[in-house]
Amino acid sequence: MEERFWTSGADNARATTATNAVMVFPYPPGILQGDQIWTNLPERTGWQTVVIAERRVMRCHDIAILTYRVSAEKKDVPIYKALCASTYLNDDDRWLRISHQQTAVT
Repeated sequence: MEERFWTSGADNARATTATNAVMVFPYPPGILQGDQIWTNLPERTGWQTVVIAERRVMRCHDIAILTYRVSAEKKDVPIYKALCASTYLNDDDRWLRISHQQTAVT
């Protein structure tokens, strides 16, 4: 699910994200919530290749937290490396992202 978040574009990301989710990206754009995410996300999705390492999952009932290190590439953009965390809520057997955070690694 997280790999598709990076590679499948904003429409896929929106379909798997809760309505009022919160996302934190390196500045700019910074902290985004709800519809703000979708006006800023297109340039942050659609990566051609993504390598996810150091994967960890912590689950407690209907909440899961995924953490990982990512290296992502797309044409005409420098390789992007970050530490990431996404929190998902299992809502009627459908996992929805309720938060996502990226810390750029330089």
